Amino acid sequence: MQREEKQLEASLDALLSQVADLKNSLGSFIYKLENEYDRLTWPSVLDSFALLSGQLNTLNKVLKHEKTPLFRNQVIIPLVLSPDRDEDLMRQTEGRVPVFSHEVVPDHLRTKPDPEVEEQEKQLTTDAARIGADAAQKQIQSLNKMCSNLLEKISKEERESESGGLRPNKQTFNPADTNALVAAVAFGKGLSNWRPSGSSGPGQTGQPGTGTILAGASGLQQVQMTGTPSQQQSMLSGVQMAQAGQPGKMPSGIKTNIKSASMHPYQR
Repeated sequence: MQREEKQLEASLDALLSQVADLKNSLGSFIYKLENEYDRLTWPSVLDSFALLSGQLNTLNKVLKHEKTPLFRNQVIIPLVLSPDRDEDLMRQTEGRVPVFSHEVVPDHLRTKPDPEVEEQEKQLTTDAARIGADAAQKQIQSLNKMCSNLLEKISKEERESESGGLRPNKQTFNPADTNALVAAVAFGKGLSNWRPSGSSGPGQTGQPGTGTILAGASGLQQVQMTGTPSQQQSMLSGVQMAQAGQPGKMPSGIKTNIKSASMHPYQR
């Protein structure tokens, strides 16, 4: 009897030590999430999860050890119930349980879940028993197929994102053409400076400039005009009509004599 009691006390001490380590790790991780979330990195979160997972596995090994007695066979009976504040209980529970009264005993010494939770568990068990083996297998296969398709899509998106980040973006324009177009629009680079002889300069709308008239006059050749007076008169009147038909231009004041060839081109 004494040997069993000592074994039970040793198992409880080991279990309490493992639970205390697990509680400290959970408290530290919760503190980081609440106060250091702006500096928290994903590797640090993974390290915290790995630590918690290792401690839970150690706790399960302690519970499943062959020298650990079955705690479910042990019965806990409250010896004293008091509505007064208990300082020792406060210290042992770190301020969570100030009194050990009729109100808190059912919650802390409960060996079964709440009646509502127990009823829901029974309902789920009943629904699961109604499904046949074939229907359950089909549902399992359908769920596995959906999970496989989802994992495949996620893996494909990850591969495409990685390949897209490594592969440079394809260039859709020619920088030389773009620079030439900007230079032509902004500075007039590459544009021709040629203007028609009859075009007017800025600020002289409708009046040809003197330089333009002189340039046109220098390019003409003064020749003696031959032919009958009636032909000369008709040719001059045609030139005047052509000049008068151009809007915004004054009739030229330069007299030009046109010399006809020995054979008129229209007299064949």
